Amino acid sequence: MREKREPEQITGLRRLKAFTHPLRMQLYRLLFAAGTATASQLADQVGQAPSLVSYHLRTLAEHGFVTGASGRGADGRERWWQVATEEGWGFRSSDFAATPEGAAVAGALTRGIFETRASQYRAYLDRSASWGGAWTDAAFSSEWLLDLTPAELAEMSEEFNAVARRWRDRGQAAGAAEDREHVSVHLYGFPFRP
Repeated sequence: MREKREPEQITGLRRLKAFTHPLRMQLYRLLFAAGTATASQLADQVGQAPSLVSYHLRTLAEHGFVTGASGRGADGRERWWQVATEEGWGFRSSDFAATPEGAAVAGALTRGIFETRASQYRAYLDRSASWGGAWTDAAFSSEWLLDLTPAELAEMSEEFNAVARRWRDRGQAAGAAEDREHVSVHLYGFPFRP
């Protein structure tokens, strides 16, 4: 069982920069969903050589994003990986805005994460009919246009995080079930001017 804690806020540019590689983002996401996996298993999913995947997993481990999964691998030749914490991590763009490099890295990472999420949603839309009526009726996409202060938006973010954690914990407590699937929930909250 992974250690439970609050999401870590990353403030070091070197560490944040290590996550900007698209393959690392993809591997972290797959590993988070799988729970544990080997470099070979992940390589099959991303269509890359196990040695390349292993290199990127070691880089993620060096920066504290993933760790070795203890108690896996009977012969000791295969290394199993897991994310370092199921609470995940985050960063504030404002922590990196003071330098051009910091702003560029934070922006690149934010765009990369968004592109990964958008790609995942597009893949669902392309195959939605294959999920059947129960899943397509349950899936949702919503947009609300609200008038908030920065403090209210931050409070709403905390409420959404609490709701998501409660549902994640509920799913983990229920264990494997025939009709239980991985579900991706994307919520965005940002200011805009019409």
